[in-house]
Amino acid sequence: MCWGTWSCLRGSGPVWGGLFGGSGVCLRPAGGHWGCFREVGAHWREFGMLCGVWGVLGGSGTAGNVGTHLGAPGGEGGEEGIRLLWGPCSCQLLFAKGLLCNVTFESSISVTFSRRKKLKSTSMYIYQTLFLNGENSDIKICALGEEWNLHKVYLRQSGYFSSMFSGSWKESCMDTIELEIPDQNIDIEALQVAFGSLYRDDVLIKPGRVVALLAAACMLQLDGLILQCGETMKETINAKTVCSYYNSAGTYGLDSVKKSINLMKQLVSSSNLFVMQVEMDLYTALKKWMFLQLVPSWNGPLKQLLAQADAWFAERRRELEDDAAFLDLEQGAAFRPVFAHLRLQYIISDLASARIVERDALIPPEWLSSVYKQQWFAMLRVEQDNDTGPQEINKEELEGSSMRCGRKLAQDGDYCWRWTGFNFGFDLLITYTNRYIIFKRNTLNQPCSGSVSLQPRRSIAFRLRLASFDSSGKIICSRTTGYQILSLEKDQEQVVMNLDSRLLVFPLYICCNFLYTSLEKRTGGTAASEGADQH
Repeated sequence: MCWGTWSCLRGSGPVWGGLFGGSGVCLRPAGGHWGCFREVGAHWREFGMLCGVWGVLGGSGTAGNVGTHLGAPGGEGGEEGIRLLWGPCSCQLLFAKGLLCNVTFESSISVTFSRRKKLKSTSMYIYQTLFLNGENSDIKICALGEEWNLHKVYLRQSGYFSSMFSGSWKESCMDTIELEIPDQNIDIEALQVAFGSLYRDDVLIKPGRVVALLAAACMLQLDGLILQCGETMKETINAKTVCSYYNSAGTYGLDSVKKSINLMKQLVSSSNLFVMQVEMDLYTALKKWMFLQLVPSWNGPLKQLLAQADAWFAERRRELEDDAAFLDLEQGAAFRPVFAHLRLQYIISDLASARIVERDALIPPEWLSSVYKQQWFAMLRVEQDNDTGPQEINKEELEGSSMRCGRKLAQDGDYCWRWTGFNFGFDLLITYTNRYIIFKRNTLNQPCSGSVSLQPRRSIAFRLRLASFDSSGKIICSRTTGYQILSLEKDQEQVVMNLDSRLLVFPLYICCNFLYTSLEKRTGGTAASEGADQH
């Protein structure tokens, strides 16, 4: 019964696409041409013809029944590999999907398929018959109100059961074993998958189930499954999973996962970090993160997290009756290197934010004093020393000391905004309209809540980046201006990016780095970085 047709693309160069590793097969036709077959149906994505891969396969006009086996995309119930039966002008392929393929090498190549009855693989037969049906079971495992009829020979793959059966434990002679499950992360579904992994080669791990499965794998000492859970966690880290993955990695000893998730110090210090909206929001995120590390049992609604964190830190201050900042205490010392990379100068430039930081008393006073002094002198340079802003690009200074801010555009449209904070009289308006992003130095045209500089010309150093992400947090597309110097007269505007509509995917994330003043030369590090290094 014919059900599908393949077409051939001939050419003189190689076409690589699923030739090896499970989704393709290499053939040598009599004509010796290269080509690629693409399937109309859904069973095979593609396979290719490759000239001269195996010398053992005869050349043009060679008859015979030379054959070989290749890996093929199997699937449950399929045969392993592909059987090639070669003749002078045609070949026959028996696919793992139970399809018989007749290929005739002519100027116009066609391939037809006929269905074949699927054969169960050994692995699937074992899983179905022994695990799911429990045939010939010699031991019953009971846990969480559920029973599994299993086999000791398979359970011995688990370090937990291997020790139980090989030692002098009473369980080694029992036909029924009651398992105590002390870990609340383990549920019946996790045990089902963990036990089933002993009877099959591959396990599909859903990101939403990985923590429970990891807990079960650790209890049963299934090293292979633990590693697979770790790989799944590293591949599916996103904003929704990061906290649970971090806690689980610490609980179950997955150091590689914990490092890949945590890296909080490197994240906060990174020049490529997308900060939404301003630096104060990063401070708030770190405060919540620190609370979750110190109180891992908290599992309330996300919208209550900030209030709970504030209440918890306030209670610590009352208990200690001490004026010391939390990061100066033993409990907070481990978090100092992370908070030291906050750019505090862009937090205290906003009155409301400065008051919150003072109230929280997380940051050591000497860190804040140093920043207040730095900002005061920067303001005096602008007002009295005619500092009109950066005149040249210093990438190291820009990456380490620039203001970080961002905005999410949920859909296409017209937007105009400014980021809060005192920016030394440079009121910068950002506009997105008709696929253009425009910077404007506002002086007299638009109302401004703060003072504005009347200097004829001011300069800023900046970098603008755009990005769109998929549901798992991976970048779909991105663009950047690189670091630039922009000099603007009063109320002048400038287009800084023109976007190709074909690349626009919403929501669109805009992130900017700014330097409004020339950086004063310093001979040493900041109090924050120096203080962090001492711990």
